[in-house]
Order: sequence, then C-alpha cells, then structure tokens
Amino acid sequence: MTVEKRTLGSAIFTGIDSNPYLGKLYARLLKGYGLCLFNLNQRSSTELFNAKEKTDILRFADILSKSNDPEKADAHKIWAQEIAILMHELYPQDSLVNLYAGDVFSSVGNHKGLELVNKDYSEPHALEEIFAQFRGDYLTIPAEPSQRFFGEQKNAYDHLTDDCFSYSAPTSMGKSFIMRMFIKDEIMHGAQKNYALIVPTKALINEVRVKVIDNLGGEKNTEKVNYLKLHNYSVVTAASDIALEDENRNFILVMTPERLLYLLIAKPHFDLDYLFIDEAHKLSGKNSRAPFYYKVVDKLVHRQKKPHFIFASPNIPNPQVYLRLMLNAEEGDEDALAITYSPVVQIKFFVDLKKGRIEVYNDHAPQDQCRILLTNVRGSGIEVNDFLLAIETQNTKLPKEKRKQSIVYYNGRDKVIRAAHSFYERIKPNGPRNDPLLEALSKDIQEQVHQWYYLAEMVRYGIAYHIGYLPASIRARIEELFKSGNITVMFCTSTLLEGVNLPADNLFIMENKVFRSEMNTIDFRNLIGRVGRISFNLYGNVYFVAERNSKITTDDYVRMLEQEIPEQSLSIATDPNVLKKVEKQYVADILKSGKSEIPRRVNADGKAMQSEESYEMMRRFATILQGDIVHERDTLVRREFKDFLTPADEEFIRDTFKDAEVQPDDDINTSVDQTTSLIAAIRRERNPLRYPDLVDGKFVYDDVLAFLNELAEVFKWEEYEASTLGKPSLRRWYAVILCQWMDGGGLKFIMDRALEYHQNHPYPFWINKFRHPITYNSLSGDHHNAVFGDTLEVIENIILYSISNYFLRFSNEYRKIKGDEALNRNNWYEYVEFGTTNPLTILLQRSGFSRESARYIKEHHEYVIRDGSTGQLKLSPALAQCGNTDVCNEVIYIRQNSPEIFEADNNDEG
Repeated sequence: MTVEKRTLGSAIFTGIDSNPYLGKLYARLLKGYGLCLFNLNQRSSTELFNAKEKTDILRFADILSKSNDPEKADAHKIWAQEIAILMHELYPQDSLVNLYAGDVFSSVGNHKGLELVNKDYSEPHALEEIFAQFRGDYLTIPAEPSQRFFGEQKNAYDHLTDDCFSYSAPTSMGKSFIMRMFIKDEIMHGAQKNYALIVPTKALINEVRVKVIDNLGGEKNTEKVNYLKLHNYSVVTAASDIALEDENRNFILVMTPERLLYLLIAKPHFDLDYLFIDEAHKLSGKNSRAPFYYKVVDKLVHRQKKPHFIFASPNIPNPQVYLRLMLNAEEGDEDALAITYSPVVQIKFFVDLKKGRIEVYNDHAPQDQCRILLTNVRGSGIEVNDFLLAIETQNTKLPKEKRKQSIVYYNGRDKVIRAAHSFYERIKPNGPRNDPLLEALSKDIQEQVHQWYYLAEMVRYGIAYHIGYLPASIRARIEELFKSGNITVMFCTSTLLEGVNLPADNLFIMENKVFRSEMNTIDFRNLIGRVGRISFNLYGNVYFVAERNSKITTDDYVRMLEQEIPEQSLSIATDPNVLKKVEKQYVADILKSGKSEIPRRVNADGKAMQSEESYEMMRRFATILQGDIVHERDTLVRREFKDFLTPADEEFIRDTFKDAEVQPDDDINTSVDQTTSLIAAIRRERNPLRYPDLVDGKFVYDDVLAFLNELAEVFKWEEYEASTLGKPSLRRWYAVILCQWMDGGGLKFIMDRALEYHQNHPYPFWINKFRHPITYNSLSGDHHNAVFGDTLEVIENIILYSISNYFLRFSNEYRKIKGDEALNRNNWYEYVEFGTTNPLTILLQRSGFSRESARYIKEHHEYVIRDGSTGQLKLSPALAQCGNTDVCNEVIYIRQNSPEIFEADNNDEG
C-alpha cells in the first residue's frame, strides 16, 4: 500500500476554498462593499467586522496569497487580492489592513498593486527582504529597468526566443506589452530584424502603432532616445507605406492579417524574423477573417527562412492548439503556457430592473448561495441612466485624476448611439464640462464629420461612443481623452472585445450577445476583463443589467459566469460549432466535380443554410484548399480535409487545374472562377474592361456605376456578395459615395450630400428602433444621425474593404496583362485606398498621416517645402504648431517614425 506524501502547504491549502468561516466572512465583506458602493449602508464600515473578525479575514488573505496548491494556487492568490482590495476600500486608513494588503501583494508578486495600496511596505524579516530584492531584480524588464514583470509575464517573455510559442492569459495580464518589451530590448541592443504584430481589426492598428512608437521613439520612453532613428527602423501599417521602399531599413509591421497577406504577396522576398499574432483566438470559431491568419502562417512556414511564430490569446486553457499551424510542431506543454493568474479583480453585480433587485455575485460560494441581495428597487422606475448619473454627479466633485470612468456595452451600433444620446439628454441640464480639450474635439468632429452628428455635442459633456467606423483620428482622440479622465462615460459595441485598451472603473453589460448571437465564453470573459486594468486601477465593478424591455435575465448572466472556458479548436477543424463535417464534404464534392465556384448552401426551398460569416469562412478555406492541392503544399488546411478527399481525388483536382491558364493563388478574397472571368473581361477584343477615364479630373457617376455593374457580373457579386455589392439598388448608393470619396471630398461634404439627397427624396428608410421603414424627416436629429451612421459604415466596410479589395485584384491583373505602366495615371485602387487623386495627399498618407490631416496640409501650402538640392517635398517643422489638433498629434509620431520627411530643424539632434 502506497502512502501519499503530503507537504505542510498541501495540508494548509487543501479545503481552504470550502472553509465555512472564510466563506461567511467573505460573503459579509462583499455585501458590505456593495452596500457602501450603492450608498445603502446605514452603519459605518468599521462596524462590518469586530476586531477578531477583521484580523481573521486578513489572515485568510495572507494564507491564500502564499498558496502553492498545484491546481488552485492562482485562484487562491486572486481571492487573496480580492479580500485585500475590498478591505482596503472599506478601511483605507487602517494600518493593520494596509500592512496585510502590502504583504498580500508582495507575496503574489503584484508590484503594481503594492505601489497602489502600500508603496511604503517593506518585508518584516531580513530573509524575506533579501528574497524580495532578488525577485525584483529577476523580474526587472530589460528594456525598462524601472519597471518589473509579473512572474507569469516573465515566464512568457523568456519563451519569445523559441521557434514557436503560444500563451494565453487573462485580459488584464498585458500580453501585447510583453511583445512590445521584447521588440524594444532587441532593437536597443542593435538587432537588425523585421517584426510583425498582427491585430484583428483596423480599429486596433493605430492604438498598437502609437504604443510601439511611444516605447521606441524618444518622446515618451524613459531614455528619451529615438531608437527607431538610431537603428534605422520604421513602424509600418500598410503595404503602401513609403518607408517600405527603403531596402536598407528594418520594420515593425502593425497590420491586420489581410494587410500582411497583401504585403507578402506584393513583396515575396520580404524577410520576416518574428510574427506575433495577438488575439490568436480569432483562429477559432466562425470567423470569416480566420482564413487570412491561416494563409499568412502557411506562406511563412513554407519559407526556407522561417520567422519565430508567437501566438497570444485571452483566457483559453489550451493555447498549444494554435501550434498545429506549424507543420512540425508538437502540441507539447513546453511550447505553450496557460496563465490563469490575474493582477486585477472584478467585483460583479446583478442589476435586475425587471424584478427590482440589486445583488452582488460571490464567485466562491455554491450555486445556490452565489447571489447576495443588496436592495430591492421594485416600483422605483430606476434605470441604468440613474446609476450613470449618480457616478457622474460624484465625478463633478472630484479632480480629473480621481474621476470614476464607466463603459456601457451594447451589441449593436444603433443601440449604442441611442443609449448614449439618451444619457446625454439626462445630463444635459447640468451643462457641459467647459473642458478646452473636449471643446476642441467637439469643434473638430463638427468640422470633419458634421455639426449635427450627436457625438460632436456629447463629448462636451464628457460622454462618447466608440464604434469601429469612426474616423481613425477622432477615435484615437476619444480613446486618449477617456484614458486621461476628460471623457468619463463611454458607450461601446463589440470593438471593445477586439483588444481596445480602455481603462474603466465600471462596466455596464447590457447584452450577452455580439450582434445577434450569444457571446461565447471567451468573448464573455474577455469583455468582463476590460474593466480593471493594471496600468490604471486594481479592480473594477461589473454590472450585469437586465432591462425591463430586454429578453435577457440575470439567470442568463449567472449561467455564463459559471461556464468554464472550453478547450478551443481551430476554425478549420471539423467541429459541430465551427466548420461542420457537412460543409467540408460540400467543398470536397464541388472540387471533385472539377469546379471552383463555391455557391452558398441552400435547402430544398432555396433558403440559405449558412450565415454570411459562416459562408465566407467556408468559401475562403475552399480557395486555400484548392491552391494547396494544385501546388502540392503540405498544410494544415489540406490535412484537415483528408477524410473527405482520397489521393485519387486530389490527383484529379490537380490535373484539372494545374494546366489551366488561371490557377489558385494567394489572394483568397477572390476564387479561380472570379479571376478567370476577370482576365477574360480585360482581354476581350470589344470594350475590354478597364477603369473609366476621369472627366476634367473628376469621376462621373454614370461611368462609376457602369464599371461597378461590370464588376458585379465579372466577380459574380449576386452570388458572392448577395447582401451588399450584389444588390443593384445598393450599388447605386455605393457609386455615389465612391465618386465623392475618390474625388477627395471631406467627410462633412459627403454627409451634407447624403442629407441633401434624403431631403430631396424622402423615401422610407430603416431606423433600427422601428420595426418598419419610416419616411425621412429633415428636421429629425435621429434621422440625420441614422444617415451619418449608414454612410460612415459604407465607407468603412464597403468602400475601404470590399470595393478596395476587388479594385486591388483588378489593378494587379490589369498590370499583368497590359504592363506595369498601364495604370500609372488612373489607378482606382490607389484612389480608393487614399480617398483622393491628389499626389501630395497620397504621399502624405503613405508617410503616415490620416486622410483628413493630409487634406489639411494640402490646403495649407505654407507647410510644404521643396528641397532645393533634391527636389523632394519636405514638411516644415512649424507644422507641429499649426493649430489643427489632429495634425499636431500625428506630427509627434510621424517625426519620430519618419523624420526624413521633415525639413531639418535647428533644434533637431543629429
């Protein structure tokens, strides 16, 4: 008989989770905090515990913070932090609480927490002080010696030199920070390499770009050294960036997977040393953009010189799954790290406006005891705006740095705007903030978008909404002013789930959905993790709201909170919830029939059996599979179809397409049948397809529409873009905006024309809060803003994504057939990409300026100088004081990243 050996630690920590005395004290602590938070406590917080109980709960926290339980140590440490934080909130001046809080944060290695709760804390014993000093030295960040990693961050950091590595961690753990610190250390020490940071959406590109430049550029890094200039680096966000023309330069690419794929296609010999994939969980689930990740990795993994592949994802238990994209990688623990410790905590409340109850959620109690009633508000007519108003009323009494910031999540654009405007109407009687920065932002939104745009007036009151289609410069200013405390209430859509880093003290979750589908567990936890960010605060309050007119209940939230995050599979894997077996068989059967067109699956009644997202994902994987078979590439995508295609089937597919004039290529936005049709249209003898000529330098609507209609037939938009470009009525609308956009019209000009059209044609149109189309009212602010929202969304999702991608394909094929010089004077892809035909405005955007800033500089010629010796255009350093806030902000970063485009300043070093 084998006797199991037990350590003292295991004896202490085993069963501590279910200790009834700890459970009782913690439940009382949660309730006491909740009552204080809602101003419901009739007694002083000093009466919450007697002296013995207060000491006991602090001792429990101390014990939990030192847990070495092999399975629950991280959970114990997080619980210890929760107790220390809540006790510190309720007893902020208590020396015993501060002592224990310091010990807790020291024990768990949360140095940032220690600085916030007890910066003067010192270890009570000499040996502990020596160990703390050793640990501090070990965790010192090489690129930032004044800062330290958390222990778990250090573990991940030390693996970044591996050939491939995948790690997951809670949202607050700073996964991308680890990557940036690694890149900075390499560059500081003279590395001459190229790095790529893949982000999931365009909305994140600018945020990550700014952080990288802040770390390296000299304006904000602690050394005040411009390592970009010193070591000849540039941060690049698009394949068209002018910096890429310098073959002697090294680059840090910050791109979406689509942008990186197009760069690799355009520059096949571009060497990449590191590929960092942030938010790697996008490789799982039904995601039409997931195939681009697969294609990028496949292109790089088949190179003789492979980059290091680093995957980072939130919360998932099996990060090693993404290493399957590496052909020879094993799913071994040595190549992956799942971090569960979080340096911040979230306190969760249920606000049930249907039943009139406010409860606090106890993570550490059995299911039947996890909800602690704080108060009944039945019949009071209370709504979420009342909570926000109470927080904002308190904020008016506080200095900016101590204001509480709130984020309100809804699952749709119109809901967000409507909720933001509703709260604005509530707070409007209090008057605007009289904040110069908010007034300047309001003025710029009026000038750049429209004076009737709701956002322009809201920001004056410290309120904003954050939506993916907002102009990048406006969105960046909103994010910055929220981080600084000028804006204190932000209404958000699912852009918040994509990694946008906004600090908040309070998060109000109004839906458990993303668009129309219920959130998966990863997204739900990711959303909760957006409150309480270690760079800003130690904890946050999450309010799960069940509104009176909503279908969601607090039971739905409880169910989702209690779900464990399941192990993830890859999007290409056969999974009932992702790419289904029947869909793989469907793709295989089509390819085996010798066809390359992948129509959507329909039932016997002709009704679609797939969502748009699911269909696009399936179709793009089919395009990748066809290319892998024809070009005999060993890839994960091909291997995942082995159960549906025999070697003989693959041989038939290869024989069918390998000798065809058009073979599958790396541009997975279009399939072989589309490309074949396009080439035939360009080559036809009568009226070959080409971009129409401009008339007097302007685009003619009829010509633009006719060209789009031809492309619709060539690219089979009725089948492949059924809900957008495939509809003739929508193409007419898109053609109008496309003309205005390529002509270089500012957003305000485009908005004015849209309002003018609706005023002259007051046809019924949709506003989401109504169940049927309504007649346009030219005096209605709601109607104006519906038009603004629709127009901005078309620019972002149709003009700058769908049409841009099709124009790129057309331009590339046209050059192949007609020669490289064929489009030098009429490249509509370039005109769409930069929103102008003006060479100076295009040059400025290729150098890093936004479209609106480039238009401003073009209109102010005094800041543009032609170099007398080289004839090159340069910008005057005086541009940094031009008075346009967006331009001045952009100059700061562009001067660090591309100093060569500015005329030498006598104050410049070197």
